[in-house]
Amino acid sequence: MDFVDIIFVLQWWLVFFVIGIIFLPLTIRIFSNFFDKGYIFSKILGIALISYTVFLLGILKIAPFTEVTIFIIILVYLILNILISKYLNFSKLIIYLKGSWKIILFEEFLFLATLFFWSYIRTHEPSIHGLEKYMDFGFINSILRSEYFPPTDMWFSPLPINYYYFGHLVTAVLTKISMIPSFVTYNLMLSTIFAFTFTGAFSIGANLIYHLFLNKNQFDKKRAGLPAEALAKVGPRAIIAGLITGFLISMAGNLHTIYTLFKPYVNENPIPFWQLAFALDSFPNNYWYPNATRFIENTIHEFPIYSSVVSDLHGHYLDVPFVLLTIAVLLSFMHNVILKAKPEGSPPALAFGTSRWRAGRFFAFQAQNDIWILLLLAFLLAVMYMTNAWDGIIYFLLTALTILFIIFKPLANSSSREIKNEKLKMKNSLKIENLKLKIASLMFCMGIIVVGFFVFSLPFNLHFKPFASGIGILCAPEFLTKIGSFGPLLFEADHCQHSLWWQMTVLYGFFYFWAISFIIFLSNKRIVIPNLFRDLGSSKTKILKLVQNDNHRPDLFVLLLILFSTFLIIVPEFIYVKDIYPGHYRANTMFKLVYQAFIMLSIASGYIVVRLLSNWRMQNARLPARQGRWKVPYWIIGSIGLFLVMIYPYFAINSYYADLKTYHGLDGLEYLKTLYPTDYDAIMWINENIKAQPVILEAQGDSYTDYGRVSTNTGLPTVLGWTVHEWLWRGTYDIPAPRIAEVQTMYESEDLEQTKSLLEKHNVSLVFFGDLERDKYPNLNENKFKTLGKIIYENGETKIYQLN
Repeated sequence: MDFVDIIFVLQWWLVFFVIGIIFLPLTIRIFSNFFDKGYIFSKILGIALISYTVFLLGILKIAPFTEVTIFIIILVYLILNILISKYLNFSKLIIYLKGSWKIILFEEFLFLATLFFWSYIRTHEPSIHGLEKYMDFGFINSILRSEYFPPTDMWFSPLPINYYYFGHLVTAVLTKISMIPSFVTYNLMLSTIFAFTFTGAFSIGANLIYHLFLNKNQFDKKRAGLPAEALAKVGPRAIIAGLITGFLISMAGNLHTIYTLFKPYVNENPIPFWQLAFALDSFPNNYWYPNATRFIENTIHEFPIYSSVVSDLHGHYLDVPFVLLTIAVLLSFMHNVILKAKPEGSPPALAFGTSRWRAGRFFAFQAQNDIWILLLLAFLLAVMYMTNAWDGIIYFLLTALTILFIIFKPLANSSSREIKNEKLKMKNSLKIENLKLKIASLMFCMGIIVVGFFVFSLPFNLHFKPFASGIGILCAPEFLTKIGSFGPLLFEADHCQHSLWWQMTVLYGFFYFWAISFIIFLSNKRIVIPNLFRDLGSSKTKILKLVQNDNHRPDLFVLLLILFSTFLIIVPEFIYVKDIYPGHYRANTMFKLVYQAFIMLSIASGYIVVRLLSNWRMQNARLPARQGRWKVPYWIIGSIGLFLVMIYPYFAINSYYADLKTYHGLDGLEYLKTLYPTDYDAIMWINENIKAQPVILEAQGDSYTDYGRVSTNTGLPTVLGWTVHEWLWRGTYDIPAPRIAEVQTMYESEDLEQTKSLLEKHNVSLVFFGDLERDKYPNLNENKFKTLGKIIYENGETKIYQLN
């Protein structure tokens, strides 16, 4: 990397480092049971809180979106975190940091290394051009020009953006803090998400293994808060688990890479893996990496490394750091919660902070951080919803499932005889009372989260209109298709798509190889292939005993992730959310659900690999030769699967970035200098000389073309940009459609009054003339604008008129 780009990366990294340090006291409070104290999540949490505060002040018109406002907010949070550190006791905080400094240094090194790594990758193709990049960059630039919120839709003036833009707002906030141009921070944000994906996953994977062996070893509880002591007991296994988990989420693909070893198939007609033909002249073949994300016909099933490579700053990718933060909070919450038997004769109570409800006498639910953690979860769900709405819904369900498990978990810390004796004493009335207690606990927790989510997301929802038009039922019977709909349910004829089992195996076989192995392991503490069905049949009782054991909470959390991910993968086989794409009606539903399933299954798999490896030697000592002989082929198969998913980035990166042969730097607008040099100069002139957000008229065009380049790269709103995108965001084609003819009329009409009327209708202040305008409108009438305004910029055939 050249010197300028290195400085950009270091300047950008310094912003995250400072934010992380500022929010470390709050993070330590939340992740007190993590051996790294959640260090890497202090950056993500800080960014979320700062950006949301900026958003809230802007949406309420209290403070403008300026650098001064942002730095005042940061100062306020600094003071709050100082107060939190006093609450924690400075000496205790110092002890935490002394015990954690090695792992904190290691995680900071990982973050900086992965940030540099993907920044280097991006320097070989930094163009903010193609796919959804115009949309994403346009959002960022429009937000950067906004004084208050909601931001104006740069492609449909004067209406606000009707999409999930919080992640783009975060990018804009970081752009203002870092004082780096947005055409550079776009690429730096891509690198940041990659870095957070790796390091956030590292922290989760490492802490899962840490807590497993922490509970198993049962060393001095008074010293359990010292990460150095705990980590010394656990050894390198936690670090290895973290690295594997980080790689799986941020870099791994799926088993589709097996197709690179055989003769390629036609993209539209994938063939089953058992029909593949091997030939030396086709090994390795010219593997087309997007096929791994379009393997099932008319669907999308992407994963994070694909998002990193194609480099769209879309909501599903921007949300990954917040997703990992939420999963980490749920993991910490599960470890903090105590669910235990009350001493006989003691008054029953359900404790939340200082409030108590007398109910039952068998269970007590207590949370170390009680209501504050629930409010934090509500806040994070709102942030995810505003960034990528599907994620808010998905992780609301995971949160509910986790809390449900915590409350209804079978009694822990009691012997089976004590449980049986207590059950004998409990009459029907007591059982009902106990059930009421649990239901009250669940309602209380979920009530706080629902109300909190509603409050936190309300400022966004006041200016947002959902554009989903119903929930479709796949393969609805004929009598229902005649009805057509019932409430939000849609029964559409000829809407019957299902995924084939061998396609699902290619996409998710790697994960479920480990998941099934894990379930067998938990039910038997051994892996015996010949006894597979017998082992699974007896799993229910043994898993129940596992659930009763608090020393295996990491196992239980991983089981929850596997269970919930499986649910997400199955859902698109039965329903879909209706959108504007007729042939790909379940594509977006599958995409948004399985993307999160991939993340959760990656976390589970990273943990399982190390969990099983850690028990291999011990199990070999126990197993007779007849059973132990299955170990070697088992691990060979697992290793082959791991190899296949790990080679995906080799093909993807080399394909998209042309084998990393040509260095371009981090300037995302370099391509514009080549394709439209005079337009590039005009755009840069606008960014330097035009303030606020006056409406600019430019040529309208189809999605995924170069039309809309001026509004995208300046943040100035235009009358109409990408038509299909506006169709999607506005919910109907009838809203953007009339503007197509109106834009053409404004450019081509000979009628001065008609032109003037339309310009006034759309409040147009500037008119852009460039190569695309002249190509789009062959009857373009430029002379009339000399009457209506004056030229304020001219460079060859590129001109900008300012209207009177």
